[in-house]
Amino acid sequence: MTLAVLGTGIMGAAVARNWLKAGREVRVWNRTRGNAEPLAADGAVVAAGPADAVAGADPVVTMLFDAASVAEVMRAAAPGLAPGTLWLQLSTVGAAGAAELAGLAAELGLVYVDAPVLGTRGPAEQGKLNVLASGPEAARARVEELCAPIAAKVTWLGEAGQGSRAKLVVNSWVVTATAALAQSAALADALGVDFLPLIEGGALDWPYAHLKGPLMRERDYPVAFPAEGAAKDARLVGELAAAVGVDSSVVDAARELLEEAVARGRGEDDMAAVYEAVRSPR
Repeated sequence: MTLAVLGTGIMGAAVARNWLKAGREVRVWNRTRGNAEPLAADGAVVAAGPADAVAGADPVVTMLFDAASVAEVMRAAAPGLAPGTLWLQLSTVGAAGAAELAGLAAELGLVYVDAPVLGTRGPAEQGKLNVLASGPEAARARVEELCAPIAAKVTWLGEAGQGSRAKLVVNSWVVTATAALAQSAALADALGVDFLPLIEGGALDWPYAHLKGPLMRERDYPVAFPAEGAAKDARLVGELAAAVGVDSSVVDAARELLEEAVARGRGEDDMAAVYEAVRSPR
């Protein structure tokens, strides 16, 4: 069995490596070929184009920036796709995007599993993602077996699209929590107060603050989850909230701060760089 992984950024490269470590044959493609070529040293075959990557492969895995990117690449891959191929869609594309991709899968005759992942660079490299899988029940056992090398957990959520909805619920917490931490950290820094020791060991303490807080303190943001991607996800959360009649003002505020950080050239830095927008407002 050959897997085709389309998209070898931070997350795509990590899952491809874990499948290679598990002894799977993996073919990879990335729009910027230089991001895919290092995987050749791990045993991957680097394809010249999407159609070359997927020819004879089953499953096909996508790990790209957004729904438009995924659709564009899958249409480019179409000449190499065989009807009935399993399409494991790991990107965060939003609820509407997941529905659009389900339509594309039907058009191409593919078995579509909407399966965005929870986790950033570290869990991806360690094979400890949580895959939020949704699709036809007949594909469940195969998907769970397939994801064993990349995930600590596969959460099966029912029909296709449920995975993307659940991912946005979690990411609404992630982006607003990071913005809230930036607010407290920036205020503390401006006042000369050491924030993290104040909450340590109490009911308000949480591991995430100790993960992102030091990055904000040092104003150095090695990337685990890029600010550009977090801003995109915050927009998707806001769109979904509006569609189901839920107020989105908190996540919208986080999105605006993340977009400001991106506008300042921090898009490829970790999302903790939202601190820059809070600490130094225009």
